[in-house]
Amino acid sequence: MPRALRRAQVLAIAQELFTSEGFHHVSMDDIADRAEVSKPVLYRHFPSKLDLYLTVVDARGDELLSAVDAAVATHPPGEVRPHDARAILTGVVRAYVDFVDGAGESSALLFESDVRHDLEVRARVERATEAVTRRLEAVLADVAGVPPETAALLAPSVAATAQAAATRRLRAPGAASARDTAALVARLAWGGVAGFLPGAEEPDDGTDPVSTQRERGPLDGPAGARPA
Repeated sequence: MPRALRRAQVLAIAQELFTSEGFHHVSMDDIADRAEVSKPVLYRHFPSKLDLYLTVVDARGDELLSAVDAAVATHPPGEVRPHDARAILTGVVRAYVDFVDGAGESSALLFESDVRHDLEVRARVERATEAVTRRLEAVLADVAGVPPETAALLAPSVAATAQAAATRRLRAPGAASARDTAALVARLAWGGVAGFLPGAEEPDDGTDPVSTQRERGPLDGPAGARPA
């Protein structure tokens, strides 16, 4: 078998085993046996089990990033309105849903990895999620006009919500369609983000507006917001 095809075969088998058994319960012997190759051949492709695992994770992460980038690219920089960000958020959520639909349980290698004790390994596993978060942060700040420090706090929440909804849909029989899931989650996320758009009014929570302005932080919305 050509080297490239053998490598692809090993990656597919490793992905299946790591998904079903977890990193710690799979050995290189298991992978070699399933692929019907000798261990020396396996080690010529991948010097260690961790290297093989991270290669599998990187491939899943690249798929997610490609889908998210495609969603963000539907509204390139230029003449955009703050509410164009809502369409982008919807596209990003749909990207998560479509990714999880296509990857199936192997999406857990990105979202629920059992290899997180080492900081360097954790950073590699979480690379895609961090990259998506940065893209969302840029959308909220550059397109929606949310203050940068606020966007930095909101973006991880939006990404986590999209991830949770997509994973829940995969595992819940009779769940909503991909389109409905994306629309519902985006509506939820936008309902929160909209409160931080320029000109948005602060909710009347019974606090003294003067002291609130004096102690304004990143969660308080734009500096020019008016109390309701």
